[in-house]
Amino acid sequence: MELIPGIFLSSTATEEWVPDPGVPGTEVHVMVEADGVAAGMTRMLTAGDPFDWTPQQRETILILEGRVRIELDGGEELDLGAGDMASLRPGIATRWFVTVPFKEMWVIAGG
Repeated sequence: MELIPGIFLSSTATEEWVPDPGVPGTEVHVMVEADGVAAGMTRMLTAGDPFDWTPQQRETILILEGRVRIELDGGEELDLGAGDMASLRPGIATRWFVTVPFKEMWVIAGG
């Protein structure tokens, strides 16, 4: 929600979720898309198949609930749980294995 022009406010307890067309089986809450930055949350409530994701810009995530194992192109893996943060460079191919319920906060910025 835009509180006043250019100032955005939300909560991890929001009920404002919509299906994410880019990642089947997930829902997204976008808090802000302005000035070259997007920030919001993604959640998954039911188990789904692993999915592939290649960020087009720098993506930084904070896991709020659940776990995720992210396989990176090149063979490395990230194993993240609540409280863990990671930052992915643009263009890196990843495959996500999510344990539900899952919720992450993300910020996408840069080129």
